[in-house]
Amino acid sequence: MAGKRQKQVTFDTLVRKFMRDYNIPTKKDVDRLIARIDRLEQMLAENLKTAPPGKRPGGGKPGEASTLVLEIVRGYEDGARFSEIQQKTGFEEKKLRNIIYRLDKKGHIQRVRRGVYAAT
Repeated sequence: MAGKRQKQVTFDTLVRKFMRDYNIPTKKDVDRLIARIDRLEQMLAENLKTAPPGKRPGGGKPGEASTLVLEIVRGYEDGARFSEIQQKTGFEEKKLRNIIYRLDKKGHIQRVRRGVYAAT
């Protein structure tokens, strides 16, 4: 019986197989990834330029959010509800709860009852 003739394996073929089997990225893969990251960074920069000051990640100046919440609470004689404050500020629940906690600890507002806060 005649034996099968095998293809001759080159070094380049061996390297490509090794890289594919062990999932090693090529220069082309890395360049594509860098291009995608650059596009994402540009989109993010554009979004930050057009976002309103209160909606930017990190907010504005320190204390602006607290001052805003305090002014809203002062506008209510019987106390402002959490949901009313949240509607007027547009802050997320976690951020607003932290602001109210800090204002309460500093003595600027007090809790009238659950979810209702009044200025002192």
